[in-house]
Amino acid sequence: MFAKARNNISQMQMIALGFFCIILIGTLLLMTPAASRSGTPTDFLTALFTSTSATCVTGLVVTNTYLHWSLFGQIIIITLIQIGGLGFITFGFGFSLFLRKKITLRQRGLLKESVNVLNTGGIVRLARLILRGTLLFEGVGAIILTLCFWRDMPFHQALYYGIFHSISAFCNAGFDLMGAFGMSSFIGYNANWVVCLTLMALILIGGIGFFVWSDLKEHKLHFRKYALHTKIVLVTSVILAVVPTILFWILERHALFADMSGSQALLNALFCAVTPRTAGFNTTDIASLSQSSQFLTIILMFIGGCPGSTAGGIKVTTIAVLILYLRSTLTRTDGVNIFKRRMEDDAISKAAAVFTTHLLLAVVATFLISMLQNLDLTTILFDVVSAVSTVGMSTGVTPSLVPAAKVILIILMYLGRVGSLSFAMSFTDKKRLAHVRQPKEHISIG
Repeated sequence: MFAKARNNISQMQMIALGFFCIILIGTLLLMTPAASRSGTPTDFLTALFTSTSATCVTGLVVTNTYLHWSLFGQIIIITLIQIGGLGFITFGFGFSLFLRKKITLRQRGLLKESVNVLNTGGIVRLARLILRGTLLFEGVGAIILTLCFWRDMPFHQALYYGIFHSISAFCNAGFDLMGAFGMSSFIGYNANWVVCLTLMALILIGGIGFFVWSDLKEHKLHFRKYALHTKIVLVTSVILAVVPTILFWILERHALFADMSGSQALLNALFCAVTPRTAGFNTTDIASLSQSSQFLTIILMFIGGCPGSTAGGIKVTTIAVLILYLRSTLTRTDGVNIFKRRMEDDAISKAAAVFTTHLLLAVVATFLISMLQNLDLTTILFDVVSAVSTVGMSTGVTPSLVPAAKVILIILMYLGRVGSLSFAMSFTDKKRLAHVRQPKEHISIG
């Protein structure tokens, strides 16, 4: 009976169900007295919110991660982050490799869906690269961060902090333990180039996409040999790092960055540009950003990282395709062309669907929360986009939200990690439409 039910579940439904089960297990573990620093059970909603945020690599919290959770609770959180960042399918694949089990065709299909690649060819090789690359990058990041933290704390604590924050940064989660020193995220390290650059490198590497890893490994620095997907990701990522950095520097140089040196202001402007896609760390007080800077952050959070990565958002390829389509429409060009290649029409329609679905979720959630609580609209929108894009940045209002508003954010985080469009389509992918096309009629647009 179980085998029959499993065969009737689509791959996307299997992934969505798997994430739900992991969140539920994490919630039950975090509710235990051993998971809290006080030794008392944590209420269900707080545990559920934290488990969802960790598994969906978001970083939004309703309690201080260091002050509320014990070492056991923190280990549960970082384990959920690692599983959520790589995807539980990839994790399961790693165990299968370790046990030298044969990878079935169904498992290959699940892995393909999990890491968001176009076909199953070479999927086993890609999964090995993901596991080895993750171990390498997180390991190097942990060593560098440990050496930096060692100056401010005992070695054993610095080692633990190095490992925790390296995993959190690589998985674009944004959870931190800096509450131990009364800090809000990495504000206390906003002048430390090594710490900031290490965190940004981990965020970008984890958020660039596993397919891009494979392409870079195969073709090295030969840009012309890269796949179209890789070219778009790299160029768009550079633009989304450079342009916002300049904008943040211009907007805050006489405000939030006024007391900083020129180099420190540039470093923090770069961090403000990188971390919304979609890590959730911050080296400046988010609530103190100007309205224009907060709006720019919302835009960056909405865009997010790259497909098949640890990042969230609508993804850089989505926004790139829509902008290119707009250009082709304005110039009356036949088709969408870039790097001497023509995009398929299906990519354009999917990009439009992803953008619309993501935007609709953000708008509806903002409206509902504004009905529940009398809060500044920008503040609500900031946390809503942060949740649905699995970013984790907040102006500080999340802990004070009413239970119903927290439930809305939980749903947004879950949909943002699974993929809102993919989740919706998972309930219709087995339906078959009749092969009948209705009469065509024109309507006015714009």
